[in-house]
Formats: sequence, structure tokens, C-alpha cells
Amino acid sequence: MRVAFVSLFTPHHGDTPARRRTRRLADALADRGHDVAWLCTQWWGGDHGAFTEDGIEYRRVGADPEPIAFTARVPAALRRFDPDVVHAVNSPPGGAIAATVSRPIHGAPVVVDWWRDRPEDGTVGYRILARRADAVVTPAKTVATRVREHGAPDDGVETIPESVDLDAVDSTPVDDRFDVVYSRRLDRHANVDSFLLGLAELRDTDWSAAVIGDGPERAAAEATAADLRLADRVEFLGEQPLADRLATFKGAHVFAQTATSEAFAGDLLRALACGCVGLVEYQAGSSAHELVEGDARSSLVTSPQELATAFREAATQPHRTTGDGFEAYDRRTVLERYLERYRSVRSDRGLL
Repeated sequence: MRVAFVSLFTPHHGDTPARRRTRRLADALADRGHDVAWLCTQWWGGDHGAFTEDGIEYRRVGADPEPIAFTARVPAALRRFDPDVVHAVNSPPGGAIAATVSRPIHGAPVVVDWWRDRPEDGTVGYRILARRADAVVTPAKTVATRVREHGAPDDGVETIPESVDLDAVDSTPVDDRFDVVYSRRLDRHANVDSFLLGLAELRDTDWSAAVIGDGPERAAAEATAADLRLADRVEFLGEQPLADRLATFKGAHVFAQTATSEAFAGDLLRALACGCVGLVEYQAGSSAHELVEGDARSSLVTSPQELATAFREAATQPHRTTGDGFEAYDRRTVLERYLERYRSVRSDRGLL
């Protein structure tokens, strides 16, 4: 299958969760032998219009990341590639809208992978895109609800979650230095304070904790830990490679998720697959609660005080290094769901 990815930016322009999701899918499709082209702003050196890396052909739609010019050039770029299906991202929406408008030119259905809304994009473009896409894929039900509010039909939106490499989980050694772990970029949505306040209620018990991640709020979080007299019990590890994070998750007993905004809590998923008890503080702007709903080992809380109680209850459960029931999140399974979605939209448009 010939799949054209339409995205103004790639991870080479700057790493974000949405761009990582797109790159993982493009990699997986290329590894399976599909013909993958990423139509984007040039990120490579030289004046050549295309560059191939790890089986993905990056095609220059523009030299500069200028959304209006990119949008105008997408139809011609798609016609040159002649895709079987177009996989576009929702932000910025212009490129995806151009792909839907130009269907008579390139002839392929358009699947939009909708990570989250960005205020700077505005709502007009989102309303157009939600109605014109052949299908919309979201990482969580919380995001899917928002897309339907933009006008997408109920049967046009499907939730396909992030994936986890279960083979890597099985083969990763155990790092048992910490009992409790928090892992996320430390930005204004991280809400590490709730995590630390919950731990502060447990000064009378023996535990050690790790905060994984870096960002503009790290210094403030470290100051809060010091103010709460937790500096000797909470270690800030900074950014950690995936393999090291998995090892820490397998050794820990509890993973706490308190961020106020999360399209998909990827490290929570990995920690649950590594056997952690998941404790999630409910937040209206986060989909993390979806991963622990119905999980008897995990808990949903609404305050640092409830989090402290959940920490105590979690300590009574046996330690595990693998979780049960995560086959639906395995990399191969998730890839098949994308491929099935591609096939279904092609069939709906009479292309099979």
C-alpha cells in the first residue's frame, strides 16, 4: 500500500508526542514493506527535494515551515506521489484540509490522526476538517469526544491507542531502586505538586520515589520537594532513555499520573504493562483515567489526600514485573488496526 503522510513538521523539526506517534506508525508501515512518503517541510541539508531515511521517503513540500504555503502545495505533492491512502495530522489543520479538498486530484481517502486541539489553530479549521475527513483516528475516547463536538459523525471516529513493545517489556531487566515513579515532561501541565503532596502524607512509612523527565518546571518541582522535606527521598532523574524507563517501571511498585493535560499517557501505559499499580488523579483535560478504568489493581483519585490513601492500599498488593491484558496495545496489534482502517475507507470509496 502507498501511504502518504501529510504533516508540516516531523520529529526532526522538534520532538513532540504527536510527531512521535506519526513517526512510529510510518516506521512500522515501512518495516512491513509498505511504500511510505512523508510530505513535510524540508529538514535535511542540501537542495534536493526528497530524502530517504529508514525506509521513509521525506518529500519537500516547502523549504520553510510556513503553513499557508504548505497548504497550497499539498494537492500537487499528493498527486505526484499517487497514494492509496492519505494519513494526515490535525495540527496545523491546513495540510489535512487541503488533502480532503483535493481528493478529486489525488483520488485517495484521507484519514486524520487527531492527537489534540491546539488553541493557536482556532476552531474553524477543526470544524471543516472534522466534517470532511473520510475517517478520524484519536488516541483516546476523551479526544474522540472533542472531535465529535467539532462535527465529525459518530461512525467516522475511531480510537486507536498508543502502543507498547511487549517484547521489550519482557526482555528488560529490573531496576528496583524506587518504590514509586512519576514520568512525564515537566512542563506547566505536569502537576508534580500533587504527586509530591501525596507522598508527603507518607512520611511515617519507608519508601523511595523517582521523578523522570525534564522541562521548564523541573526547578520548581525540586523546590517543592525540598519545602516538603522530601529531597532525600525523591530523586529527580531527568530525561531517561526508554530502556532505562522500562527497567525503572519494572522495579517500581506504583506509577502515579497527575498531569492536568494528556492526550495519551504513554508512560502510564508502559508502567502498567511492566506490572505497576497505576494511580491516576482525575483531570478533565487528561485521558489517563481511561487506562485504569476497570483495572482492579489500579485506582482513580481526585486529590493528593486520596492519592496518599491509594499509595497505602497499593503497598498491600504483590509486586509484579509484567501486567496482564495488554495485548490490545501491542505494536503489531495496533498497526493492524491502522491497516484495517485504511482498508475500510478505501472500500467505502470503492477503491478495493
